[in-house]
Amino acid sequence: MIVQEDFPVQTFKAADYKATHFKWEVAGKVGTVTLNRPERKNPLTFESYAELRDLFLKLVYATDVKTVVVTGAGGNFCSGGDVHEIIGPLVRMQEAGDMPGLLAFTRMTGDLVKAMRHCPQPIIAAVDGICAGAGAIVAMASDLRIGTPRAKTAFLFVRVGLAGADMGACAILPRIIGQGRASELLYTGRSMSAEEADKWGFFNKVVSPDDVLAEAQTLAKELADGPTFAHGITKTCLHQEWSMDIDSAIEAEAQAQAICMQTKDYGRAYNAFVAKQKPVFEGN
Repeated sequence: MIVQEDFPVQTFKAADYKATHFKWEVAGKVGTVTLNRPERKNPLTFESYAELRDLFLKLVYATDVKTVVVTGAGGNFCSGGDVHEIIGPLVRMQEAGDMPGLLAFTRMTGDLVKAMRHCPQPIIAAVDGICAGAGAIVAMASDLRIGTPRAKTAFLFVRVGLAGADMGACAILPRIIGQGRASELLYTGRSMSAEEADKWGFFNKVVSPDDVLAEAQTLAKELADGPTFAHGITKTCLHQEWSMDIDSAIEAEAQAQAICMQTKDYGRAYNAFVAKQKPVFEGN
């Protein structure tokens, strides 16, 4: 009989990871990314884009972290790409006619969204203050979003002469808030207020700034204590079924659910129900 030890299996101990361009902390089964340049409202750089992408790619193989929270330091989420460290160099590349370099950058930023959508852990964005440009995209690419009354979310690419079609915004944002509302935000670049974000379904909940991170981490812990293998299946289906017809989606979910029925967590839930106890899930 072939067992796992007979072939190499890639694993990643997320608690041991040392981040360079943002803060990364693991508490229990919850990992927290904190964008940590508060004096500039936490803008992204070439290096932080790449490191975020690489971390989310590694999380596919994580054995310890089951959910992820993304937040920003100092009362803001993220102001987007750093004007001096990203936009300036990109303008110089444009002036030099470096189309391959520009395309390499836009593909790299898109790869961050792909990595976020394909990692099995649910991602919760704790959004306070400014959430603009690439920051709005990171919040959008998360699975759940908790905001504050002072949160301002802006897909402001048009303001710098670019299309609203950035990092998957034209595909993902309409599915969250609707085609018409997404079209308005992407064409105008205006800020979406917290009230609008809550009403339109972009935010799952709005809480006070003092509570937003704790609220996100509490929800993350609740999900991490659940049937995490099944959560990964749910995330995969939510992502893949965007491009399926209904019949294909129903068949995909039939197969997915049959796989989940083979996990020990399924039996644990039944046995706990019979014993009138709360199930203790282990993610397998």
